[in-house]
Parts: sequence; structure tokens; C-alpha cells
Amino acid sequence: MERGTSFYIVASRSRTVYIGVTRSLKKRIREHREGRNPGFATRYRIHRLVYFETYRDAGAAINREKEIKGWRRERKVALIEERNPTWADLAEAWFEPYPSKKQIPHP
Repeated sequence: MERGTSFYIVASRSRTVYIGVTRSLKKRIREHREGRNPGFATRYRIHRLVYFETYRDAGAAINREKEIKGWRRERKVALIEERNPTWADLAEAWFEPYPSKKQIPHP
């Protein structure tokens, strides 16, 4: 998986999507999960990997990203649901689970 360049789609629980390209998918998904890069994905808590494709050629991955970014939302949803009908987090096993409730430190 880590060889080559990946085109990926991450989503929030409300299914707002972000589309990107990276040479290290696991590292990039960790950055999304930790909110390291301020912007759209962090603001809307978009960090669940719902779709990805890996290419040997970075140019092919970038072209695919540009192609899909030009699609209407309905077509993007159909692409995701073709392989991942429940929008499951495909990277869930890569990281520690999120706490189920807000952790409040005890004094």
C-alpha cells in the first residue's frame, strides 16, 4: 500500500468529503485524524478514510484526483459506495480508537 502515490477520499461522520493525493497514505490519514493541518478537513472533522486508489506513477494519481474533484457529489458518492457501501473507516485498524466519550481529567 505504501509504495507509489495514493489518491484518497476522507469523510466526516456526516459524509462531507475531502479528496487528496499523498505518497504516504498512513501518514497522511494520521495527520487528518490529529487535525495537524488547519483548513477545510480539520474544520469539518473529516478524517475517516472511505476510499483510496494507489498508483505507481504520481502523475496518474494527481490526474485521477483532478478528474474526481470535477465530478458532481452524486458521482463521488457512487464511487465510494461501489467499494464501501457503509462508508466504514478503512484505516480504523491502523490507529488507536478514539475515546468514546470526552475524557475529563480528575483533579
